[in-house]
Amino acid sequence: MFRPKALGGALTALVTVSAGVFLAAAVSTSPAVAAGTGTGYLHTSGNQIVDSTGATVRLTGINWFGMETDNKTFHGLWSNNPWRGQLDTMARLGYNTLRVPYSNDALKPGATASGINDFVNPDLIGLSPLQILDKVIDYAGSKGMRIILDRHRPTAAGQSPLWYTSTVSEATWINDWKMLAQRYAGNTTVIGADLHNEPHAEGTNPAATGACWGCGDTTRDWRLAAERAGNAILGVQPNWLIFVEGVSCPSGGLSNVWDGDTSNDEDCGWWGGNLSKAGQFPVRLSVANRLVYSPHEYATSVYRQTWFDAPDYPANMPAIWDKYFGYLYKQNIAPIMMGEFGSTLVDPKDKVWLEKLMAYTGTGVTGMSFTYWSWNPNSGDTGGIALDDWTNINTAKQAILQPYLIAPSGGGTSEPPTGEPTGPPTDPPTGACTATYRQVNAWQGGFQGELTVKNTGSGAVNPWSVTWSWPSGVTLGSGWNATVTQSGTTVTAAAPSHAPSLPAGGSVTVGFTANGTASTPGTVKLSGTSC
Repeated sequence: MFRPKALGGALTALVTVSAGVFLAAAVSTSPAVAAGTGTGYLHTSGNQIVDSTGATVRLTGINWFGMETDNKTFHGLWSNNPWRGQLDTMARLGYNTLRVPYSNDALKPGATASGINDFVNPDLIGLSPLQILDKVIDYAGSKGMRIILDRHRPTAAGQSPLWYTSTVSEATWINDWKMLAQRYAGNTTVIGADLHNEPHAEGTNPAATGACWGCGDTTRDWRLAAERAGNAILGVQPNWLIFVEGVSCPSGGLSNVWDGDTSNDEDCGWWGGNLSKAGQFPVRLSVANRLVYSPHEYATSVYRQTWFDAPDYPANMPAIWDKYFGYLYKQNIAPIMMGEFGSTLVDPKDKVWLEKLMAYTGTGVTGMSFTYWSWNPNSGDTGGIALDDWTNINTAKQAILQPYLIAPSGGGTSEPPTGEPTGPPTDPPTGACTATYRQVNAWQGGFQGELTVKNTGSGAVNPWSVTWSWPSGVTLGSGWNATVTQSGTTVTAAAPSHAPSLPAGGSVTVGFTANGTASTPGTVKLSGTSC
């Protein structure tokens, strides 16, 4: 998240987010298309990402941050929406990939996760940050989602221009990556490493001290460092994709804007967003077809770059995106996966920016991959897809992104993770629906469950609602994936406004916590029809 940017040699302010960019290019062939996020590990072919069968895959994901902060785990675990419910919503909306920022602090032995609502997430009590990550990866994988791990910060204190600091060495950075690669070896849900978040300039030229690209100084050249770390990871896990961000200023330093001479001022971009030198100085990896370039891109809510006020805005934007990274895709050099982009959409210019950016990435499976910033509503200068309750969503943002999302395989059904038992059907499937219940957790005086209802009829149910009964004394605590209320012993889960229709063959999972003796829902109905 947090980053400044520079443009036209000007020194810019520190902000709280990131940046990136893309473009659409014509594809001369019609490659096989993978369902959701494909099969097995992924690799690259020209400017495309493909699965183990060679079918084209487009990652259309979202960032869920928190593990890089003092909490050392996902934010929003303090809300009334359990962690599984939040992943259910992401998958149902069409986000097939989760980018997970972390800091090296969260990986240390003895690291403790905080900010967790124990009542809503009792299954996370006492777990380390890595153990919580394990559970998120397992559940996301059961829904067909993929995971990209993002080394966001060396410590929870903040981001750094270089991949190392005085307290976190390059060796620590690489060794922690190798540990993660070994931890998730063989788990095809985890597809790769975003090596370091938003390398950027520091110091005033010619006394630059920040990350450069192609300058040859091994202490500052991000391209060379990415090769060292990427190859170390591939030595442990040759199946991972290696995601490499850009820098802000290729020199690694800011221009002296006070000298009155602008003729030599460098063209800088967003932190992590400038890949203009990657064509001349490419990242060279020891395993072929593993490199994905991953720029960041932002709007005026992060920083008002000069191009937003150009007289030809927004027609000027594709050329800017082409310059900073789009050429890599258009020239078939490598895939682009825009790791971060976002806005509050408060400024009307930002809505236009997001619409143009998404069109630039291209439609369909051959378009640019991306992970939106962010799921979290508490991203200071962008907000999130989730609203402040971590349950309902920002429909204005979602409406712009929706046409470009490719849902994960199984993302609309919310099935339980592999290896976890499912409860018996609540009743024999006699009507236009079936119902399956799974008790997630139970504790003294309460329990957590998930009721999955499938529309087995021939047409869509719009709007849908699910009702069930509980024994006397069992009361609703909280609910998600629907508006859940209780009257007497009857519970009603009404469709959320952003997903009112349940298509034929579609499923919905209603999650809840309840007070009282753990009980299986009875007399389940879908819009009045018994299941």
